[in-house]
Amino acid sequence: MYICISIGRSGFPGSLIREPAPYSPSGSTSLQLGGVSDIEAVSNSASSLEFRCVLGEGPWKFGDPGISARRGGTAHPIYTYARSLVKKRLECGGDDSRADRRREMGNGVSMQTRCIFVEIHGRTEKVTFARHCASKDIQETIALAAGASSWTGVILKDKHGGLVTVTSAMDNNTLDTPYKVQIVEAKVPKHSFSDNTEMIQTVVNQVAEQFNRVFRTEENKAEMTTRLNALEKRMEREGLKVVDIERCRKDISEIKTQLYDNKLRLYMENHSHSPVSDDKKMSYAGDIPTYPKYILSQETIDYLKKPTFDIWHWEPNEMLSLLEHMYHELGLVHEFNMNPITLKRWLLCIQHNYRNNPFHNFRHCFCVTQMMYGMIHLCNLQEKISRFNLGLLITACICHDLDHPGYNNAYQINAKTELAIRYNDQSPLENHHAAVCFQILSQPECNIFGNVSDADFNRVRVGIIALILATDMARHAEILEKFKVNVDHFDYKSEDHITALKMILIKCCDISNEVRPMAESEPWLDCLLEEYFNQSDREKAEGLPVAPFMDREKVTKPTAQIGFIKFVLVPLFDAVARLFPQIDGTMVESLRQAQHHYERMKLEDDAKKAHATPPDKRGSIVA
Repeated sequence: MYICISIGRSGFPGSLIREPAPYSPSGSTSLQLGGVSDIEAVSNSASSLEFRCVLGEGPWKFGDPGISARRGGTAHPIYTYARSLVKKRLECGGDDSRADRRREMGNGVSMQTRCIFVEIHGRTEKVTFARHCASKDIQETIALAAGASSWTGVILKDKHGGLVTVTSAMDNNTLDTPYKVQIVEAKVPKHSFSDNTEMIQTVVNQVAEQFNRVFRTEENKAEMTTRLNALEKRMEREGLKVVDIERCRKDISEIKTQLYDNKLRLYMENHSHSPVSDDKKMSYAGDIPTYPKYILSQETIDYLKKPTFDIWHWEPNEMLSLLEHMYHELGLVHEFNMNPITLKRWLLCIQHNYRNNPFHNFRHCFCVTQMMYGMIHLCNLQEKISRFNLGLLITACICHDLDHPGYNNAYQINAKTELAIRYNDQSPLENHHAAVCFQILSQPECNIFGNVSDADFNRVRVGIIALILATDMARHAEILEKFKVNVDHFDYKSEDHITALKMILIKCCDISNEVRPMAESEPWLDCLLEEYFNQSDREKAEGLPVAPFMDREKVTKPTAQIGFIKFVLVPLFDAVARLFPQIDGTMVESLRQAQHHYERMKLEDDAKKAHATPPDKRGSIVA
């Protein structure tokens, strides 16, 4: 800690200033007081001289007039110097050349130092002073070094015995040629120090007052007690707030549960068939279809064969006509000897057995089937596999999510639904879709395979069930590895190879949304997340496990897609591209672009979060 003392030019004490941190002004003059170097001349103005003293360890005591600040019984230099300073001011007056030089120092003049060597009582001492240091200050320093009073006179002689004027401009010497010091006792000034005790005591009293302000222990103790009491009251109030918050959260949770139960009850009342049963099916009766006959333009026919086909621009009746066109264009009506009216009725019945879910609905059915139709033409499968197998592929795509309840297999198994119990937790939804498919085909008026032989119908049944079960993502790795084993030496005459190809194709089409342009694929992601969030909300309400990729509080669009595209879609389509290289420049490239799109989106989201986070929440050290 530093204490600054300002002495007026008239010789009277000025202000006493406490500084909380060390301060070393450029060009300050250190005065050696009896070997102590802890007093510095800080500033010199026309009105006052200001000195700073470095205070060592306490304690410091202040008493009656005339008693100095003491440390261990020894008068501290601040007291001694204050006495000498007042006496010197009275002797030398208030204005001299030193004031001018100090003003130069205050105005920023460079303070170059000089040094001389002096011989005092047979020992050589080095004296350092500023270039513009006053002669009186140099004499005082040498006198104090010699153990004499600062009021004594100092005479310097060179090696030849010549007198040397004590000024800052005197010649430099060396350690070998020191100036010899001769001390001359000076007369005590007319205004002796003993006559100015009152003035000195005023300075000391000011110092004592400042110390009392700094070390006001009792006041600090009282202030800390007050603050602690206020903190305790605040913590008590905050504790009450926490209790209130928990109570509000509980009330909100109960309200959400009631709202969900009401919503679920309304949903069950508006749906005649069970969300977890395949006992009931909807059949369409009537000989004449209700949807009108559409005439497709050649442009639409050609566009329908492309993987970039926009499925959002078509109404349900138009999608039914497009599906009907696929059966005719691929020659499936002729291959299975289908009745065109039965085909129309079957398509209507299929449409009515898809629920109005956000994602797994009739439009998703059409989307998957159109992608299969596009891959058939892109890979020229008509020339590689039979029409019978093409019919199985198209029909399995249309039926692969029939009567989907909007809750995946994990929910069915964890909730122990009727479907999970019926199918022993083995692909309950896919088994349900296949069962509903053949319940519809069991009706003569909707059986598009009613004119084939029993042996062919069994082949149809086995083939469609196998393809629908292949859409279970739990079997993804198994099916992909089996296909990759055969892809480099694929044999179109092998039934096993053809079965593996059909399974991998329906898997590609089922999760192919990201193959389409971003403007068409991103809305599907919104629909999928909405269905996921509905399931996770219900799982939380029922106390069931919640998958992280379905939790609305954890998942975002980029985090939902980046890993899925990188580790599922790209390896899957890369494997197919080894057999059909033509899809690499269209489908695989689209997947890579989609991955880059969501990676950029994630970076933007992270940047927004970082910008919105307060600085003291970003992990930095806060004082």
